[in-house]
Amino acid sequence: MDTRAWAANNLAARLLAAPWTAQAIAAGIDSVLGSVLHRRARAALAVHLAALGEGGYPPAPGALTAHLIGSEHLRPLRGHMVAAVLDPPLFAPIAPFADLRIPALATLGALADWLGLSPGQLDWLADERRGHGRAAGPALQHYRYAFVGKRDGRLRLVEAPKPRLKAIQRRILREILSAVPVHACANGFVAGRSCLTGAQVHAGEAVVATFDLAQFFPSLGLGRIHGIFRSLGYPWAVARRLAGLCTTVTPASVFQRLPEFQRPDPGVRALHGAPHLPQGAPTSPALANLLAWTLDRRLHGLARAAGANYTRYADDLAFSGDADFANCLGRFRKAVEAILDEEGFSLNTAKTRIMPRGARQRVTGIVVNEHCNIGRDEFDTLKAILHNCARTGPLARTARRRRISAAISTARSPGWSRSIRGAGRSCGGCLRESTGVPPPRHDVPGSSG
Repeated sequence: MDTRAWAANNLAARLLAAPWTAQAIAAGIDSVLGSVLHRRARAALAVHLAALGEGGYPPAPGALTAHLIGSEHLRPLRGHMVAAVLDPPLFAPIAPFADLRIPALATLGALADWLGLSPGQLDWLADERRGHGRAAGPALQHYRYAFVGKRDGRLRLVEAPKPRLKAIQRRILREILSAVPVHACANGFVAGRSCLTGAQVHAGEAVVATFDLAQFFPSLGLGRIHGIFRSLGYPWAVARRLAGLCTTVTPASVFQRLPEFQRPDPGVRALHGAPHLPQGAPTSPALANLLAWTLDRRLHGLARAAGANYTRYADDLAFSGDADFANCLGRFRKAVEAILDEEGFSLNTAKTRIMPRGARQRVTGIVVNEHCNIGRDEFDTLKAILHNCARTGPLARTARRRRISAAISTARSPGWSRSIRGAGRSCGGCLRESTGVPPPRHDVPGSSG
């Protein structure tokens, strides 16, 4: 290895072991190349490298080394040796996350110990060798796969992790991701927020516009997930394994089980064929909310500039406002599409809805024309079920009991109409006694479709 490549490799190792800030980059260059590179060249290299990072997130090791080798500023003096870098990697969160109380895992060994795994088991579950996409048999796959029908007749793929990986993901969610704040406009899968809190923002407005993000979870790839963990302070290799534990590659055999006419288009299969957030993993909603933070910030700013309101529940975007907002919706929609494109998302245009006050206005399945309410169809169905329950006794199927119990709990929550709350009070006790199911959280209705 020549002097230039040796210097590039050692400098990359030193820089990636510290926060990606201008000050830390300059200090790293001075410590590694202080005796072999002129001061002006070191200063110019520091400025150049600082511009490479995006939001405090450095390049990958290989990309950084290659960039250094090709840099015009890296010209080591002949006859001077570059010492090997032996500094251990550091847990170094960027400034906004510096005070978070999360595990400070600086090495792969520390990560494996924290999860109760051997290094080999960690690499296997994180799919470090990228073999999961070629695993044909269920025994070699980390997920169970099921296709669920959507309202438009298409199929949604649910990728549910097997018990061991699911327990690991739950720990990552509980001890790392849950500590990271999300944008105030995100209402899905956040403690203390729900589809109801998001819908209340839009009640009584002149117009409501809802948009749907296409392929929300599959479009969030490994690089973006890795960036989240790097920003939280985890060194490159640790962040890589954490990202691997939270993403998956869908084996091609999963789609081959379907009849030809039911298979998704090649674009959707390509998204699943690359590492992505699995819809069905405990960590996916939290990571999606964190990755959508900049999107939420920009759309919230756009809405405020237009005198409108904005909320997001998973992949459902909702805006509302007065008559002036209604008059500029054409331009507003184009601005939304531009922001989505810049942030790496796209619209499912078939699910865009513009709802004036004279029509039924729905946000995440909740009617918001005057105040939050469930739709007439849902009311009639719930009323009939409660009547049948009171007349015939316990319901047979556990899954159905839980669904009905959730509907009653939602109908009785603050902000719903008096008639619905009354129905919940009069018949809810009967259902509770006959099912024995405790009240669930209010995140059940209006799930993303």
